[in-house]
Amino acid sequence: MSELRTTPTLDELRDEALAWGRTPRRAGTLFVLEHWLRAMRAYGWTIVVNAIGQPIVYLLGLGLGLAALIAVPIDDGTQHVRYVVFVAPALLVTAAVAVASEESTYPVMAGFKWRRYFFGFNAAPLSPRQIVNGVAAGACVRMFIVVAAYYVIIWVFQAVPHPETGWLSIIAGVLGGLAFGAPLMAYAASIEDDRGQFALVQRFIFMPLFLFSGTFYPLGNVGWLQWIGWLSPVWHASELSRMVTYGRAIEPWLIAVHLGYLVVLAAVGLLAAHHFFGRRLSR
Repeated sequence: MSELRTTPTLDELRDEALAWGRTPRRAGTLFVLEHWLRAMRAYGWTIVVNAIGQPIVYLLGLGLGLAALIAVPIDDGTQHVRYVVFVAPALLVTAAVAVASEESTYPVMAGFKWRRYFFGFNAAPLSPRQIVNGVAAGACVRMFIVVAAYYVIIWVFQAVPHPETGWLSIIAGVLGGLAFGAPLMAYAASIEDDRGQFALVQRFIFMPLFLFSGTFYPLGNVGWLQWIGWLSPVWHASELSRMVTYGRAIEPWLIAVHLGYLVVLAAVGLLAAHHFFGRRLSR
């Protein structure tokens, strides 16, 4: 005798739908992160090649090229170190900032304008806050992969005198990248069209931060342009990275300033991104 099937009531269907909706609502950030990581597989080889090739090219040019011309150790303000040891931690941080710049500009614009997948996310039980957090988490995962590969390579080049603490430079790099990328993500969410704004960001924000943040020489050598470094997450993260890789002497209060600045900048950027994502998705 076949079992009798009863038609579910409207209340039962509603309860079932709500139950299905609670899971993505609770873990919405992870769902967005999963999408971001799956999308990265389309250009996975680019990530791998950049993560390995870029540091090798830079370190060969600096370690065997420029460093050969700088015969004497460089004075970082507290001690004398080999030039490649001085510059390698800053290049690691710059790699993370470059990834953050990529992930926080055109992919965000695509989510609102070209592919519009953010609206699809928002149509599901995902809040704008979860979407922002998922995008930021995806960028952090890519930054971690790149920076970890960078660290291994600078260690091979003997540019990490203190490997017992040097691995912490990976965290410093990701934090510096997030401090740069989060405000940029908010800016990308606030504009309707790309009329060259992102190219201007690369030329007039990223490049000056790269060149005038004590990357290739101590910040004190740039004279009146030091203020660029003080505002730059690249300099703050590079100082932390140098501290853990070769033991650069930094006052405890200054360590707190470096960390606090990066954390506050990242937090303010994420809060601004929450605001602009919410405004765009509520239209």
